[in-house]
Amino acid sequence: MHSVTILGSTGSIGQNTLDIISRHPDRFRVEALTAHKNVALLFRQCQKFKPNYAAISDAILATQLKTKLREEKINTQVLSGAEAIAQLAGDSASTIVVAGIVGSIGLLPTLSAIKAGKRVLLANKEALVMGADLLMQMVRTHNATLLPIDSEHNAIFQCLPQDFLPGKKMRGVKSIILTASGGPFRTTPVDALKNVTPAQAMKHPNWTMGAKISIDSATMMNKGLEVIEAFWLFGLSIEQIKVVIHPQSTVHSLVVFEDSSLLAQLGCPDMRIPITNALAWPDRIASGANCLDLTEIKRLDFESVSLDRFPCVRLAYQALKAGGTATTILNAANEIAVDAFCHGEIRFDQISSVIDGVMQKSDIQPATDLNVILNVDQKAREFATQVIKESVYSVPNK
Repeated sequence: MHSVTILGSTGSIGQNTLDIISRHPDRFRVEALTAHKNVALLFRQCQKFKPNYAAISDAILATQLKTKLREEKINTQVLSGAEAIAQLAGDSASTIVVAGIVGSIGLLPTLSAIKAGKRVLLANKEALVMGADLLMQMVRTHNATLLPIDSEHNAIFQCLPQDFLPGKKMRGVKSIILTASGGPFRTTPVDALKNVTPAQAMKHPNWTMGAKISIDSATMMNKGLEVIEAFWLFGLSIEQIKVVIHPQSTVHSLVVFEDSSLLAQLGCPDMRIPITNALAWPDRIASGANCLDLTEIKRLDFESVSLDRFPCVRLAYQALKAGGTATTILNAANEIAVDAFCHGEIRFDQISSVIDGVMQKSDIQPATDLNVILNVDQKAREFATQVIKESVYSVPNK
């Protein structure tokens, strides 16, 4: 029996994790749930799973949750604030922590779980992108187990020898190939991207995800972030990490071995598959996802990535090559630019321009100290906000 803490339980990763746990009550129990603002869903989750703890970012919402739970005579203890969420991540009562918080705010609780030596199921891209050098050092120092649950990285993990864990040296691997669907604008004329609306950018053709991740998929910044993650998780050189577009989202990624064999992990586009793999590792248990029917697959297409259409991929490789806090700056500028696009302040095609501008004019430092990482992150956000305010943008339908 594993006790599980879910960081970001009201998001898509959290909800999928709880679905899996509900199917295996003999293997897992919920110790703690955390959320940002969705107090209504967090309350329903507490009703069903009755965790010992629940935490939410806002103190007023925490009071509302306490009142509702008290009325239902549910004894879940309610906490509030970022410090409380990080505290629950490191609490010894849980053995598995699912890091499903989206954005840079997931870094501190993820580090807290790693310092406690737990099995950490990592969905939060930004934690590795912001502070990978520090984070991977902590994994080794505290003997934590880091398992990726992004579909692409988990696919690579499944294709590797069973004794491999992130942070260790791989044997016999020539390269890895991350697949990308290409998002909703894979075939849209490049000059038409300036007219894209937030609602259109959030309509992913294959996956159901939150707003920020969906837009990152549309710009393919999500794939750029995954390249950075893969560099740290699998210990390969930048040149050994490749990206191809695969519109069907059936092959989730591939490993190329020194003998020129390719191993791929295939499956339906359902996040319960990679989450279940990491939850039950090294065992295999039912995920609840549909099994891929090979007779229904008409074709599998692969194509190269156009950097004219997807400049965010190029920016991610540039940041990775620059090293240090360059990836922290990339991530911070992207979060601000995506938020500005969602609020009608910039066009879709200007997200990459904002990021590029911030990267060009920011100083890069070593990324081995948490305070340095957080300081650089804050400065990059302020700079990106300034770039957006000082520029003149023509936003359609504003």
